[in-house]
Parts: sequence; C-alpha cells; structure tokens
Amino acid sequence: MKIFSIFLFVLILVGAGHPLAAQETVVPATDIGADLDHFFDDALLMEGYAKKLSEASKEVLLSMLADESLNTFKKAATVRVFRDKFASQIVGRELILIERLLLRQMELTNSSFVQIEIMHTLLVMDRYRYFDTMMPVLVRKMDHYDPLVDTMAYNAISALTGSATRSREARIVFNTLRKMFFLSRKKLQGAKSTDERLHNRLQVLRWAIKILGTEELKKLPKEVIGLM
Repeated sequence: MKIFSIFLFVLILVGAGHPLAAQETVVPATDIGADLDHFFDDALLMEGYAKKLSEASKEVLLSMLADESLNTFKKAATVRVFRDKFASQIVGRELILIERLLLRQMELTNSSFVQIEIMHTLLVMDRYRYFDTMMPVLVRKMDHYDPLVDTMAYNAISALTGSATRSREARIVFNTLRKMFFLSRKKLQGAKSTDERLHNRLQVLRWAIKILGTEELKKLPKEVIGLM
C-alpha cells in the first residue's frame, strides 16, 4: 500500500507539471557497475554524438540547433560540429540569422556544455563583436566545479587565442583572471601548479602576459607569482 501511494504521488507530480517532475535524474554509474562507467561519461557522450553528426549537412545541423527538445549532450555536439565545419564560412544575412539562433539557444539552456560550445562558435563567427562579452564568461568557466566544463572552456580559449597577439584581447583575459585570482587567493596558499584546473588558468595567464609584458605580474596576488 505504501509503495502504491508513493507511485501515485509521483504520477500526480508529473501530471501537474510540478518542477520536481522536470528535474533530470542522474543515475550514478556506480549503481550499475564499473563496466558501464564509460556510458555515463559526459565527454564520451558528446564525442559520440559529434562523430555521428560529422557528415551531417549544414541544413540538418541548423534544424537540430533549433530543436529545443534536443538533449544537452546532443545539442552541445551539434553546435561543435557546426562550428568546426561551417562557422567560419557564414557571411551576410545568413550570419545574422544564425547568430540569433545561437543566442536564443544560449538563453534557453542552463547547460554549461551547450553555453561553452555556443560562445566558442559565436566568437569564431564574429570575434570582434563578441570577444568583450563572451571571453570573460569562458575564462570564468575555468573555475567550474565540473572538471569537464573547466576543460571545455580551456580548450575553447586555447583555440581562440592560439597565436593571437591583440593586446586589447589579452587585456580582457588578463583582467578577468586577475579578479578571479584575487577572489581565490586564500585557496592558492599551498596550491600546486600541477593541479589541472589551476594549470589551465595559469597557461591562459601566461599567454596574456606574453603579449602585455612582464610588468603585469606586479598586478597579480603574490600567491600567483609563486605559481608562475
């Protein structure tokens, strides 16, 4: 009787559109067994979807991007494939329409995976327009509790900066990192630069300092200097 009551309660929640019913249920891989761990690996899920979509046409990818029912991993993979195959080729009126589509999708999602892929894509499509607003967000994503989010943000920033030497862009990145380091300087005491998340931030910081000059080191917390 007790089990039936619980089951009935769940049905009522679903039928009423209760917020609890909309929450995504995540089943820990350990509940099923170590042999299935890879199935629940977010990175592998996105890579798997990206591989399946690698031959998709631009029209198909855009239709998928507009599909608000697409799950998080498939949406992130779709944006990634679109960026890698077509983003740098989009111009004119089509550029405006696709930018609107991507901005709309970013507004609708609460997934950091999708957000990072969209911001990276918008920066590829129109670097000058979006760098001031998108890059600081990407930089802050490197301090996310989810290590995959951190890695994705770092990979996006590395791809976007690379051999770039624009001092304006380096200044934006440096100032964002500087604020982050000052806010977390107590946590940096005793930290090791081999920590992956910290290592990623230091790598991006080195890129900015290489462009701006070593005098910028004076503007950083002493805890960071010791890690450089």
